[in-house]
Amino acid sequence: MIHLSVLRLRPDKLDRLTDWFSEANERGDEVRQTFAQEGVRHEQAYLLHTADGPLVIYVEEVKDIVAAEAAFRSSTIPIDAEHKAVMAEVIDGKVDTTLLFDMTADGGRTQPGPDVQGITVPDTSGHSRPR
Repeated sequence: MIHLSVLRLRPDKLDRLTDWFSEANERGDEVRQTFAQEGVRHEQAYLLHTADGPLVIYVEEVKDIVAAEAAFRSSTIPIDAEHKAVMAEVIDGKVDTTLLFDMTADGGRTQPGPDVQGITVPDTSGHSRPR
């Protein structure tokens, strides 16, 4: 299953986010350890500059998004704790998206409609926000 989140980035935190993802790229073994725990096959993060400010497009290929979210929330792997802290610092909310088309080669698909799921990380107020 491919899961996509579109997140608002605090404009003054662009350098912090790019530094974090550069560091995560250098810590590939740790990232792959979290993938194994969460059932993640592949992740990508894109930066999109818009007139309304920067967005992060976060794409994940996961076996089960609900299980992945639960594993991430309860993870004790240090890089997961760091990722939660960085994302809580730099992300300023989620952009609502609507799925228009989703199909796999083996015939699997979901119904189009609002995207209501997302990996969550704590924000600075103690509530959850999409990863």
